[in-house]
Amino acid sequence: MTRVGAALGEQGPRPSLRRDASLPALLAGLVCIAVSFSGPLVVVLAAAAAGRLDQAHTASWIWAVSIGSGLTCLLLSWWTRTPVITAWSTPGAALLVASLGAFPYREAVGAFLVSSVAVAVFGVTGLFGRLIRAIPVGIVNAMLAGILFTFGAGIFAELKAAPVLVLGSFAAFLVAKRLLPRYAVPVALLVGAGLAAATVGLPVHLGDGGPVRPVLTVPAFSWASLVGLALPLTIVALASQNAPGLAIMRASGYRPDDRLLIGATGGLSVLLAPFGSPGVNLAAITAAICTSPESHPDPRRRYVAGMSAGVLYLVVGSFGGMLVSLFTGLPHALIAVIAGVALLAAFQGSLAAAVADEGGRDGAVVTFLATASGMSVLGIGAPFWGLLLGVATHVVLTARRR
Repeated sequence: MTRVGAALGEQGPRPSLRRDASLPALLAGLVCIAVSFSGPLVVVLAAAAAGRLDQAHTASWIWAVSIGSGLTCLLLSWWTRTPVITAWSTPGAALLVASLGAFPYREAVGAFLVSSVAVAVFGVTGLFGRLIRAIPVGIVNAMLAGILFTFGAGIFAELKAAPVLVLGSFAAFLVAKRLLPRYAVPVALLVGAGLAAATVGLPVHLGDGGPVRPVLTVPAFSWASLVGLALPLTIVALASQNAPGLAIMRASGYRPDDRLLIGATGGLSVLLAPFGSPGVNLAAITAAICTSPESHPDPRRRYVAGMSAGVLYLVVGSFGGMLVSLFTGLPHALIAVIAGVALLAAFQGSLAAAVADEGGRDGAVVTFLATASGMSVLGIGAPFWGLLLGVATHVVLTARRR
């Protein structure tokens, strides 16, 4: 039985890339990249701005996550003959928007490194499932919802400064969400850019257009950065990225090897952390594009979409400096709107999952409120304290009484 036959639980013909390649699968990879570099990239740039990174370090960050995503998409899709789609963690980048500025960049890189090692270990050893089961899923989702809350609220906070731009972009998002949901964020970005050019101005440029020169940063470590950055990043990567990513693949009929996929993405993230990568994880939203029948009616031939996405990640990421030059010229209001609508579905899903379990709702609500407050105690950010307070609340209210 071939690898893809085993993944689908059926006997199938021997895969051949030349025979299996198809235009729909190639286009699915292209759409995947377009979605990744339209909305989620803005969140990464917002995180880089929060950490006060210069253009060279920001371009290195985009290069690292793009190359990591490209290599894992390409190689894992080829090896498993299934559409393995990876990407940087958008919720993780959202966490960094709130936390990165509190730490020196070298300590942040150290936190990226530790988090990637932890993800790789949890993946290779099979501890991933045990960790997910140990923390109530509602509390994990409440922490994520608290992180994403600021982005959703940021859409409307910009109304006073640029009402035409904000309302126009948001309206375009809603219309596209109704008619072309897959392209809702790119449409909002294009309409918003046009409105920005007509109202507040759009001073963008493409830079020199040359390939990115990665910037190596020697990591540093501190207790505050490990607890305030590495721990929340690890939990978000495992619970909010890899778990939904595996679920998407299983829902499409595949049987992904979680040890291989999470171990490989975590291991490569370790190598790329010194260049600014907070981690590469299994994707969920873009994975749904490449694992769906629109990619190819035959599930055994959809792996080509994963390989297509991988190649495009490598090409676009190699010239990430152009993207940095382009997006850093966008008005703050436009970035706020696009980041907000790009994370709207993630916020909605996290909030719904946070309060779904009535028995654990109290802990989830405490987690959400503490995380959304943005507090910082002992140099440690709100996500950790929200998680800690939520778990404590859950234990106190649900522990068995004698």
